[in-house]
Amino acid sequence: MTEKLAPIHPGEILREEFLTPMELSAGMVARALGVPRTRIERLVKESVDLTPDTALRLAKFFGTSAEFWLNLQTRYALESAEDRLEAELALIQPLGRAG
Repeated sequence: MTEKLAPIHPGEILREEFLTPMELSAGMVARALGVPRTRIERLVKESVDLTPDTALRLAKFFGTSAEFWLNLQTRYALESAEDRLEAELALIQPLGRAG
């Protein structure tokens, strides 16, 4: 059996695929986006979720789409919930197969 990888937080993608290779700091990006520095710092530390507001701003700045950023957040949230609820979900019988 293969080991399941941990969900990837959008802050990790921001940090590893954008900030580090482009040699940008969280403060530099925050200033460019017009948001508090702590918003970007907390995001790259993976301690807060990415909001639609931040997704729109990152999309504009990096030339991506807001959907790119929000899809990262959605996937992270779903995978995290799936991991947390694994035992409970196993008890649910799909409609038409119960009984």
